[in-house]
Amino acid sequence: MSNIIRLSYIKQGLYTLIIESLNNTSMNIKHIIGLETNATGHLEKWVSAFGGLFGILGITLISQQFLGAEQAAWVVASMGATAVLVFAVPHGALAQPWAVIAGHFVSAIIGVSCARWIPVPELAAAVAVAAAIGCMHYLRCIHPPGGATALTAVIGGTGIQALGYQYVLTPVLLNAVTIVLIATAFNYVFHWRRYPAALAVPHTSAVQSPVEAEDNLDEEDLEIALRVMDSTLDITSQDLVDIFRLARENRLSEQLNASKP
Repeated sequence: MSNIIRLSYIKQGLYTLIIESLNNTSMNIKHIIGLETNATGHLEKWVSAFGGLFGILGITLISQQFLGAEQAAWVVASMGATAVLVFAVPHGALAQPWAVIAGHFVSAIIGVSCARWIPVPELAAAVAVAAAIGCMHYLRCIHPPGGATALTAVIGGTGIQALGYQYVLTPVLLNAVTIVLIATAFNYVFHWRRYPAALAVPHTSAVQSPVEAEDNLDEEDLEIALRVMDSTLDITSQDLVDIFRLARENRLSEQLNASKP
């Protein structure tokens, strides 16, 4: 009887070990590939989707007025990526008005210039995207869809190339301004996701004093805070932990240096 009991305990132990190993492996794989738990609720997800619907509908109608249905598809493609940012990640740095408008604007200028002055299309396309990335960096308006805007100016076809620098103003700049205005009006209805991010209502809590909260803060606390915000951000809870740790180390270092004679 005792052997049966011992065998049962061994089986239970092995089962527990296998489950823990699988869970750890799953967590490691998620960490490696960058799969984060989405802390947003169902309402937030649906609001983002409907925001994208209104945004794309608006700029599609505008683009068709200047390019026609076939050529407008190229321009709307880059704006579709913008819609994902301004409606799904409205508080992210890459989705703010300066990034959207200036990012598309400068990228369009670069794309048209490359299409005009570089005779080899493959080289023109590569230079356009590379230059757009560099300029957006220096102008502090990094907006990933801007790369598509620059690329479209080169490979978007004769209809787009025939526009020349008019492509910069209509439809690119007009579309960028339009989607920012739509995002501002649409997101204003929902108090937890104002757009631009500067209009967002801060989440406050008086559960702990600043000193206590700082001493006890960990990744789980940050994950809870992200769930309370119920908004997708361009940052993970682990990033926040690292930022907090580095900031604290920097402050301690400054205090240590200040205390030296």
